[in-house]
Amino acid sequence: MEQASTQAQEAKKRNPIIRIIMIVLVLGIGGYFGYKKINFAVTHETTDNAQIETQITPVLPRVAGYVKEIAVKDYDSVRKGDLLVQLDDAELQAQLVEMQADYKQAEVDIINARAALNNALVSLKVNKGNIELTDIRQQKALADYTRDKNLYASEAITKKQLEDSKYNYETAMKQSGNSRTDLTAAESRIAVLESAVKKAEAVMGVKKARIEQQALKISYTRIYAPQDGKIGKKTISVGQFVQVGTPLFSIVNDSTYWIVANFKENQIKSLQPGKQVSIEIDAYPDLKLTGTVASLSEATGAKFALLPPDNASGNFVKVTQRVPVKIWINEVNNIKHLLRAGLSVSIIAATK
Repeated sequence: MEQASTQAQEAKKRNPIIRIIMIVLVLGIGGYFGYKKINFAVTHETTDNAQIETQITPVLPRVAGYVKEIAVKDYDSVRKGDLLVQLDDAELQAQLVEMQADYKQAEVDIINARAALNNALVSLKVNKGNIELTDIRQQKALADYTRDKNLYASEAITKKQLEDSKYNYETAMKQSGNSRTDLTAAESRIAVLESAVKKAEAVMGVKKARIEQQALKISYTRIYAPQDGKIGKKTISVGQFVQVGTPLFSIVNDSTYWIVANFKENQIKSLQPGKQVSIEIDAYPDLKLTGTVASLSEATGAKFALLPPDNASGNFVKVTQRVPVKIWINEVNNIKHLLRAGLSVSIIAATK
């Protein structure tokens, strides 16, 4: 009994010492990790408001029509210039045939207009020749009339002969005047015919331009990939009618990636272009990456909102703003097969 009592007393003496040691250890370990956490918070800026970005290009038709063929499936890889969608071009082809027939008619109209102009030019030469001929006749008639007047004064011819000479002279004068009138009319007609030729040529040019425009529309019925990448989810099916500018699907660039991190406004003091940061991707927690700050936005994210806040109206409540920071991923080529646009990431940047 005495021995058991002695052991109990010794155990009671040791228990406070053990408790004190355990408390000291817990406080020491807690203080150590607390110090590390506080020191990390003081010397680093972090944010989990960040995601991976890449270029996403929408595929839009430039002409309306019914979908005839879809050459790709969801999430297919494509190269720039690959055929994606074929629209039905039967109606456009029929319109093109009609335009080509109309163009041939315009060519015939030009040939006719040029032929009429050539005929008018020939007639003009004839008119000029007639003027020369009537001038010669007028000169001869004037000479005859002058001579017959002298002969009649000397009573060498009769009055009837003098009147015939006068009639011939006046007739020649009228014919000369008529020839000059015909020449003026012919010259005016040539101007009209030249304008008709130019008009026919202009009409043919318009019809040719319309044919080229129609051919361009037909080429738009074949929709090609504007860039390398992967197809997103399709929103169309064969037989569906699509309007100009209707989004068919998007192509996600699978070769260029970057990160947009939204840091609080009181965190950006130490973030300058060229600064190295650590990157943690939620989808790959064991993957440790580094990045380089490329640039900082000149405006906060709120300024790009559809309805930016207006602090001048209503009750003002101060809200910490965030500034988008673009970050390049170092050695992205080694891991780009793992990256997806929109993945959440965390950014850690040392303040020193």
